[in-house]
Amino acid sequence: MIDPRVLRDDPDRVRAAQAKRGLSDDVVDRALAADSARRQAIATFEARRAEQKQLGKQIPQAQGEEKQALLARTKALAAEVKEAEAAQTAAEEEWTSALMSIPNPAAEEAPAGGEDDYVVLETVGTPREFDFEPRDHIELGKILGAIDIERGAKVSGSRFYFLTGVGAQLELALINLAMEQARNAGFTQVIAPSLVRPRAMDGTGFLGQAADDVYRIEGEDLYLVGTSEVPMAAYHSDEILDGDALPLRYAAFSPCFRKEAGSHGKDTKGIIRVHWFDKVEMFVYSTMEESFAEHQRLLAWEKEFLDKLDLAYRVIDVAAGDLGLSAQRKFDCEAWIPTQGRYRELTSTSNCTDFQTRRLDTRGRFAGEIKPIATLNGTLCAMTRTIVAILETHQQADGSVRVPEALRPHMGGLEVLKPVDG
Repeated sequence: MIDPRVLRDDPDRVRAAQAKRGLSDDVVDRALAADSARRQAIATFEARRAEQKQLGKQIPQAQGEEKQALLARTKALAAEVKEAEAAQTAAEEEWTSALMSIPNPAAEEAPAGGEDDYVVLETVGTPREFDFEPRDHIELGKILGAIDIERGAKVSGSRFYFLTGVGAQLELALINLAMEQARNAGFTQVIAPSLVRPRAMDGTGFLGQAADDVYRIEGEDLYLVGTSEVPMAAYHSDEILDGDALPLRYAAFSPCFRKEAGSHGKDTKGIIRVHWFDKVEMFVYSTMEESFAEHQRLLAWEKEFLDKLDLAYRVIDVAAGDLGLSAQRKFDCEAWIPTQGRYRELTSTSNCTDFQTRRLDTRGRFAGEIKPIATLNGTLCAMTRTIVAILETHQQADGSVRVPEALRPHMGGLEVLKPVDG
């Protein structure tokens, strides 16, 4: 959640941030009113409690009618204290609800507007031109015995799939390459849980605007994560970290699950938009001051990985209205998909500043002083979309696919994926 002091001291800044995202600023007035009511409720409760304590001291020394009057007042006051306490609790809940509904104010550098108002920061490589009609990843997956969409749908429904043969081998190679790069960059490798409690999901902002895209386990107080950002943000919840040890960098592997709510009719074929995929996610705990430079480092690591796969891609600065609830700024790396004739998101990296750590009560100790810290996340490799980009970019006229050199050591030296018989 945002820093309450920013809301109290500079509400116009928050109103401007809401407008930049294309959102109403009504929530600002609601939060300010709730804060005022909360403060008044606290003062009323404390005044009643103070009077109650004072009466408690007077009663033993009182006699006769005075004592009876004090006892009568004590009885009435007990009801007033209970009422004041309930009012305080309600005011606290309204304040927290209003505060939690306000997104992280977007960075001044982030473009204003919605999904289509991004700014292209950089284009890397040249989209490949073919001297033959390129096949899409669905056809290539069949030819190579790598992707089985029909049986995926038969077993699990639409937007599910099997990776088979070299398809499975390709995913495992990508995982190993991503983890190797992360390890060499000093990240701690993690295998993260895909089921989390509500606080982890809410603490990362995924029960806000993204709630419709989240799977909940019926009868259990658990959610399936859409990214390992969620368990990694909660990993140090309710902890005070050593400020001198920051940044803490983790590279987490997990399956990811998304309902893809609102994507009706989009990417209904193939494995670009699916309900389940595996991913290696970078997650960092940083000082607030260093978080902006760390964000650029995460982007550089993402670009390094895409360069290893010999993919043409571009980097975009995502517009404020397309940011997640927690993000202050986000960069996407979009790879060129030949048969679609356009760039598609492969990775993204977000600076969430202290938005998630305030929700999850994670702080840092700096020379004896406790301060807020920042979290950042960045996709190193989302498997299915990366496989799509590799197959379509590096295909050859006979349906075979050249394996990027960096992946070959992780595929037993395999240089070409060849069509299977039958």
